[in-house]
Amino acid sequence: MTFPANVLRVAIASPSDTTGARDAVEKALHNWNDANTVSKQIILLPWRWETSSVPLLGGHPQAQINEQGVDGADIVIALFGSRLGSPTPDAVSGTVEEIERSVATGKPVHLYFSTAPLPHDVDTSQLEGLRQFREQISQRGLLGEFANPGQLEHEVWKAIEFDIAKLNLGAPTLQREPAGVRIRVQSQQEQEATGLDKRGKMGYKTKRWFEVFNDGSEDAVDVTFDAEADSGLMRIIPPSAPVTLQAGTSWRLPVAYSMGTDGPKLKVAWLEDGEHRERTFDVQ
Repeated sequence: MTFPANVLRVAIASPSDTTGARDAVEKALHNWNDANTVSKQIILLPWRWETSSVPLLGGHPQAQINEQGVDGADIVIALFGSRLGSPTPDAVSGTVEEIERSVATGKPVHLYFSTAPLPHDVDTSQLEGLRQFREQISQRGLLGEFANPGQLEHEVWKAIEFDIAKLNLGAPTLQREPAGVRIRVQSQQEQEATGLDKRGKMGYKTKRWFEVFNDGSEDAVDVTFDAEADSGLMRIIPPSAPVTLQAGTSWRLPVAYSMGTDGPKLKVAWLEDGEHRERTFDVQ
């Protein structure tokens, strides 16, 4: 049976020494779903960087974790054992950065510290950093503790029930397919090998294109493309004749830029129900 539901992403943030606690939080979320999803029409979606993130080059690992999961989370459960974690360019640890970013954007953040016995090989510098952080963060809210996974599961349930009551989500509605033509443009690029140079090193060139989508329910007819830029040169390779962009499909449009190109724009024009439509997109 299908039914509409509100989906809440719950990010689990913690250093590497809390694997068991992270498992306990995920188990608590799944158990909550089993008991409540149908009656409350809410689904809790756990997000853990080690299982949910996608390998991707192009930035510091923590920046990728933030973009892929933490920034899009609705609720954050943060855990600490005996380590503060590894530093990032912007914070004393990745977990601390995730906490601070989430607090700054108004997300509910529930922070728990383990009271279990410390491991025999505890890193004293990490432990001291954690104690300093706990002392500082304790001035900014209420902190939680857990002695074992079972207690943590209970604490997570309480936190989730508290958040859901405050969020006041209301009855979910089924999303309907957008009516008419809905044009969307996404910039894409990839590195393409050009072969070995005289020194035996592989050369590469950057291949760029725009992916033009029709996310609507109707076909876009007689679609044309035009490019312009505030400065520099932007050149696209359009089709030789107007095309039909069917509902739910996309068209790849190769593009090249000159050095110093600024303010590039792509204009897409089409016919919809016999009437001319056009939209200009700022592109990168």
